[in-house]
Amino acid sequence: MNQGIFVPVSNGYVVDEDAFGEPRKLRIITLGAGASGLNVARQIEQHMKNVEFQIYEKNGDVGGTWLENKYPGCACDIPSHSYQYTWATNPNWKKFYSPGPEILEYFQDVADKYCLRKYIKFHHRIISTIWDEQEGAWNMRIRKLETGEEFDDYCHFFINASGFLNNWKWPAIPGLESFKGNLMHSAAWKPESDLSGKTVAVIGSGSSAIQIVPAIQPQVKHLTTFIRSPTWVTAGFAQSKAGPGGTNFDFSPEQKESFAKDPEKYLAYRKDVEKEMCSRFKMLHKDTPEQKAAVEFSTNDMKSKLGPNNPLAEFIIPKFAVGCRRPTPGNGYLESLTKDNVRVVTDEIEEVVPEGLILTGGETLKVDAIICATGFDLSFCPQFPIIGRNGANLSEQWKERATAYMSVTPENMPNYFMFMGPNSPVGHGSAIPIIEHVTKYILKMIYKCQTESIKALCPSPSAIREFTLHADVFLTRTAWSTKCRSWFKNGKVDGPVMALHPGSRIHWFHMMTQPRYEDWEWTRLNPLNRFAYLGNGFSVREARGKDLTWYFDDPNEGYEGFLY
Repeated sequence: MNQGIFVPVSNGYVVDEDAFGEPRKLRIITLGAGASGLNVARQIEQHMKNVEFQIYEKNGDVGGTWLENKYPGCACDIPSHSYQYTWATNPNWKKFYSPGPEILEYFQDVADKYCLRKYIKFHHRIISTIWDEQEGAWNMRIRKLETGEEFDDYCHFFINASGFLNNWKWPAIPGLESFKGNLMHSAAWKPESDLSGKTVAVIGSGSSAIQIVPAIQPQVKHLTTFIRSPTWVTAGFAQSKAGPGGTNFDFSPEQKESFAKDPEKYLAYRKDVEKEMCSRFKMLHKDTPEQKAAVEFSTNDMKSKLGPNNPLAEFIIPKFAVGCRRPTPGNGYLESLTKDNVRVVTDEIEEVVPEGLILTGGETLKVDAIICATGFDLSFCPQFPIIGRNGANLSEQWKERATAYMSVTPENMPNYFMFMGPNSPVGHGSAIPIIEHVTKYILKMIYKCQTESIKALCPSPSAIREFTLHADVFLTRTAWSTKCRSWFKNGKVDGPVMALHPGSRIHWFHMMTQPRYEDWEWTRLNPLNRFAYLGNGFSVREARGKDLTWYFDDPNEGYEGFLY
């Protein structure tokens, strides 16, 4: 007899012989080598162990939207010193608002300096991905674009860093393909194009058109620009830190040298610029003094730039709130509309013919080139099949409306994360700090799975429904919900604001600091015991050379998140 000895009923459970905290081997695949993908690569390299990591990129280099958009005047409306990684600061930005080529050069330099290209396969496109519940993995089909060859790959976690400005679209105008002249989309610019002395039509009045028009106006013979709806044309973000009237300016050699030699001074400058972008949320509420002041200032500024008694002012200056559509910075744009070689057309285009465009009134405009600055598909639907749990197709799931848990993961998509999804802070300021916060959140979730024997995680449907409900109700109080046609509302005048976060920039950063694990559904590697990850009774903190008494060092360790 084993009197006095407890013999547990194990039901087949066996203790894992790994130490508590030992990271299991994972394979992570990321789509896209733009700003988000490069940040993921750097942070996985710095903060994770036992990970195989691969980025698939359809283009031939890093840079994402800044590689693809090469149209004249392409630039960023975010101050340069806020549009950079906190871990790769650049004291040598040439301008307050940087042009596209300099931003592209920055990302390419980052990829080189931190040796991130080794993780990237260029000219590769993911053409399908299917979740395997039993294996807890995504099975992928990949195509080599240069040869057409296809092969299979897999990953335990799929991070979609393709961004939301990567699927450009032609306008739905009859006969567009019949045009015999130079037809271009702003996101697929033909670098060899020479518009000097040509008659040119620009279709669209969004951010790309507002940059293109003043860039090409001085060189073309005649420019016709089509404007279908009003839009607030403003200076860039943090305009009080810019030049007079929010204009761009060059940093002097002395300023750049000072930034490089004095890191504390440079940090203070960067924080000062960023602070202004974090202090504008009251303006984005309806019926606030800040919103009223923004309308008055923007109206007077636009009228001043259009000139006295310009009849275009009545059409182009909106009646809706500032921020309903993303305010479009456009230094020089309104002034260019008043030039002798520019005509503004507010009529609809009936059709495109080989020699030009026919307006609804019957007039034919003969042009040498048509530039379609007509934007992107912003429905959030993926460009390839993503088939999740129980055969759920993400495109079908999002057919009526895209929703996600705190913008990062949709329903039925285990071990899947994305950047800038539905209800993300895409209208709140620089994307780079947002990208860094999302990356931290994603890696915290993956680390938990890696070290706690978790095979899969997926947000609960009820958490997504309740988050979306909160967002819908809250956002009715903002300028974004006022009556205008906006991609924030998926191209609708009315309806839910599906693209934006229900709160300020700081509100979102705070929300993403610590995951709410209770909002997720978890699938364990060992279904017999949730505590299997405790392993053999030892901790990785007991490894040779580790400090076994670290808890004596800082009495405040562990209380960092308390904000009383």
